[in-house]
Amino acid sequence: MRASAIPAFCLFLAVPGLAAEAPKSAKPAEPGTHVRMPFLIAPMDADGKLAGYAYISSKLIAASPSASLEIRDKLAFIQDAFVRDVNAAPIGKAADPTSVDTAALAPRLVADARRLVGGAKVASIVFTQIQFAPLHPRPTTEDAIPPSERATQAPAAPAKPATP
Repeated sequence: MRASAIPAFCLFLAVPGLAAEAPKSAKPAEPGTHVRMPFLIAPMDADGKLAGYAYISSKLIAASPSASLEIRDKLAFIQDAFVRDVNAAPIGKAADPTSVDTAALAPRLVADARRLVGGAKVASIVFTQIQFAPLHPRPTTEDAIPPSERATQAPAAPAKPATP
């Protein structure tokens, strides 16, 4: 009895997974069209001075699975073009130099990829994560005290309990 119960239980667990369908979106992405790019480190400047670096994670969207294979073949060349592009022209917003202007950067990077792979093969780019790291982080209150003065400051002595 137990020998037949195990396969029946496994079938019971598998059937709901087969019957359930994922909700359909307006235009689902075709499988195999996303090409994850290596991290891109871009300099960010404020008033002509280096303020820090933006660490950008992205993926290229290919027009078809076969186009994604061609993108993967040229990945090193695309990454090189991306690095040259972000170092040639600023990528920060005019109002906030610590944030990346993705609306202006995306067409530039897509144009770089299309130039190397072919115009019809690269559909778009998606930025998955952007993080800014300042060149000189602001010191905390502990860091504001020089190390030589930290050693001379004695910790407060604990209060002695009153004895009757």
